[in-house]
Amino acid sequence: MRRIAIINQKGGVGKTTTAVNLAAALARIGQRVLVLDLDPQAHATTHLGVEPDGSRESMYDALIHTRPLADLSHSVADGLALVGSDINLAAAEVELAGVVGREVILRDLLAPEEGRFDFVIMDCAPSLGVLTLNALAAAYEVFIPLQPHFLALHGMGKLFETTALVAKRINPALKITGVVLCLYEASTRLASEVVRDLDSFLNKSRGQNVPWGEAQVFTTRIRRNIKLAECPSFGQSIFQYAPACHGAEDYRALAGEVLAQGAGHSRQRQAS
Repeated sequence: MRRIAIINQKGGVGKTTTAVNLAAALARIGQRVLVLDLDPQAHATTHLGVEPDGSRESMYDALIHTRPLADLSHSVADGLALVGSDINLAAAEVELAGVVGREVILRDLLAPEEGRFDFVIMDCAPSLGVLTLNALAAAYEVFIPLQPHFLALHGMGKLFETTALVAKRINPALKITGVVLCLYEASTRLASEVVRDLDSFLNKSRGQNVPWGEAQVFTTRIRRNIKLAECPSFGQSIFQYAPACHGAEDYRALAGEVLAQGAGHSRQRQAS
């Protein structure tokens, strides 16, 4: 079971869009996928057609009351399940402040789920607090959605530093395995320069004992597409809303890349 945390502390870079539509794309090619919404804003929950009104048990109940994920997850499409979020999750940061082992609650909750799903995709809040630390402690992989702007690139340093600390102290299996370029405009020189700088940085890290030592920039670029911005308001993935648009085409291609890279990561974990 691949556990993927989708993280960027900068908002508006396509994080939730990637979490939801990558999950939907994987489900459509026969994978069993669980989405965990770890953002109190509940954008992934809304995107998948569930109203975050507090009437349904959520990730708050999992983290605060240690409710089994199997009791909280529900199907939102063929092969695609969700444990949603709502505003109550915002209180979890405070309520967990004095709890021993608060960073590994989600890791322990995921252990009984091994084998039920092929992928667990965690949509994280745009911050590096307790909720995101839980995702990093539970994940094997980190995907970073990145808008190809220089400020977004510079902000990756803090995320890399946090990932390295979690890998050292809590979760030695954690690796940054992919960077997803979102809101991409191939015609701009800025995008090309940012991609070149990112490739250069990652290439210099090859072979080093750091969590991003084997990270790749996915070949698939998620092009700027208005349909991707519209579909959350209808509670639909891009495949339900506009299956023939560029956004659907790009996330189908990304899912293929993610699936293709999986065998290698599975072998590495077994060897370790």
